Amino acid sequence: MEKRMLQKLRDWGRSLKCDVVAIWLASRDPRVPWYTRVLAIAVAGYAFSPIDLIPNFVPVLGYVDDAIILPLGVLLMLRLIPREIMAEHRVSAMRLADSPRSRTASVIIAAMWLSITVVSAWFGYRYYFR
Repeated sequence: MEKRMLQKLRDWGRSLKCDVVAIWLASRDPRVPWYTRVLAIAVAGYAFSPIDLIPNFVPVLGYVDDAIILPLGVLLMLRLIPREIMAEHRVSAMRLADSPRSRTASVIIAAMWLSITVVSAWFGYRYYFR
């Protein structure tokens, strides 16, 4: 019983990962409305980001974004992106799952987060502490 539940959880995780890649691919599809594409980029960017909204070392709350926020974002995108477009991109996502990973993309995402943090801190310091 426990093994079957663990296997279902793993399958759900793989499906979620595939859907995130499909959402990223759909965000670049011109057949998807612009506002849905913007939201899809945000959801996929958050999923692929090595930095979490709530760091995982924070007890209990650290995994809230991984267990609740991300699946809710994916569910919203699955409702907004037309089914036939998602079906096409799921096939492409499955093909991409077998390809090698890019460390360069991880570095770029981390640099973007760091830049956003630095700029936010600078604005905060400039406008609130001067």
